[in-house]
Amino acid sequence: MLEKIRETAKFLTANTSVNPKIAIVLGSGLGGLVNEIDISESFAYSEIPNFPVSTVAGHGGKLIFGRISGVEIMAMQGRFHFYEGYDMKTLTFPIRVMKDMGVDTLLLSNAAGGMNPEFKVGDIMIIRDHINFFPSNPLLGKNYDELGPRFPDMSEVYDNELIKLAEEIAKAENVNLKKGVYVGVPGPCFETPAEYRMFRIMGGDTVGMSTVPEAIVARHSGMRTFAFSIVTDLGVEGQVLNVSHEEVLEAANKAEPILTNLIKLMLPKIS
Repeated sequence: MLEKIRETAKFLTANTSVNPKIAIVLGSGLGGLVNEIDISESFAYSEIPNFPVSTVAGHGGKLIFGRISGVEIMAMQGRFHFYEGYDMKTLTFPIRVMKDMGVDTLLLSNAAGGMNPEFKVGDIMIIRDHINFFPSNPLLGKNYDELGPRFPDMSEVYDNELIKLAEEIAKAENVNLKKGVYVGVPGPCFETPAEYRMFRIMGGDTVGMSTVPEAIVARHSGMRTFAFSIVTDLGVEGQVLNVSHEEVLEAANKAEPILTNLIKLMLPKIS
């Protein structure tokens, strides 16, 4: 595993002029941010040694290096999911590579079902904590001390300073951000009304099929992590409706300009 991480990082470092300290996973709701990148280099996942390939409609398959608001970044245009059949170490492999290349801050986004009755479709929620409902964990098995500790602390997975920064920028931009707990599930089914009710009772505000494995690995690696959910459907009792992947993407696309602008404003202040 260490050899593969270093081989991939060495390949990318040798083939890009950018030295990013910030990485962004362009999940649902941030796909349009790619249009804001002054791109230096772009690699299809299939061109990168040891990289898996995304199979989900609406998720691209490129690793991009460039600048946003003058800040050097690397960005995954499309992520990998447990429901695609990848094991946890494979789907979080890019996060390991980012860290090996010198990245110290990771920004994530996702589409999620809203369970908080105060939420509505199109709302943007800062993730302040998560509940891991995946049947596996990316840290299972042999631990490599070079990558992180055997038993990482999880009391602050999502960086409080970055949360505060996002809230300050949102207030200045008159954007009403929500804040809450994200429940990570394996998918690919959307939740039943009973499952939505259970997750809400447990303390969840949104639920989705990504982000948690990436955040765990980032925390294990010592990276600062920040994440948004876009509420693309509702799991509020009495408001659970039929939902399709296409409808989720449509709702995410509507909120995308707001989220893109927030990230653009955050980047210079992070660096």
